[in-house]
Amino acid sequence: MSPVDHGISATDGPPAGLGSRARALVRAGCWLLTAGAGLALAAPPAGAAGGVRSAVECTASTGPYQRQLEEYLERPVDGVQSPEDCAAIRGFQEAERIVPADGYANLLTYRVMTAARARADPNAAGLCPDRTYLVTCIDLDRQLLWVQRGGKVLFDPVPVRSGRDGEETRTGWHVIYWRNKDHVSTLYDNAPMPYAQFFDGGQALHGRPDDLFDGGGSAGCVNLRLDDAAVLWDLLAVDDAVYIWGTKPGTVD
Repeated sequence: MSPVDHGISATDGPPAGLGSRARALVRAGCWLLTAGAGLALAAPPAGAAGGVRSAVECTASTGPYQRQLEEYLERPVDGVQSPEDCAAIRGFQEAERIVPADGYANLLTYRVMTAARARADPNAAGLCPDRTYLVTCIDLDRQLLWVQRGGKVLFDPVPVRSGRDGEETRTGWHVIYWRNKDHVSTLYDNAPMPYAQFFDGGQALHGRPDDLFDGGGSAGCVNLRLDDAAVLWDLLAVDDAVYIWGTKPGTVD
């Protein structure tokens, strides 16, 4: 995913009214990572550090996840978009390489926010077993994936899309048994499945070239953004463990 020029000046400061979290994000241009982590993230877009464009130029309307983004970015939580809200959301999107970075609080932005919130300790609830070997942890409740070993997170949490109702991703322990970097589905009209790592029957971890959240759910696979799937491919190998738990929102056990 190629970063785009967002027209940000290195001398600009954050607009007045941003919460402390949003202001820190804008100045840094990216989110700070926990020690030893950071494999999941690419560098921030060129020019992202130093500020955001004027709030006047940000005109996106109120999004479906407006309140959640306002709360996370320490904005007044009223569920109604303002120019300052828009600028704060856009600054978050730019730092998290979300395209388009337009200030609209959509599902992708919310899912990335969920991952950002979890970075400090994704396994705080202890639901993913800690082992001396690599474990890919997939939390269906939060739609997050990360990799840990011996209490250390080696791949920061990233948003995923799991199986839709009736085709749910199977929970429990699994093992990666086959990998194909340029896989094409033999079941779904030759759909591309880049960086495919199969863990249970036809279910696999793989990248999705299109909108990650288009369509509401997969046919059982765990979909990732392409950049995240590429990094995960380099980290994992055949016989690595995968542990899945929870329920995707909108599905039934």
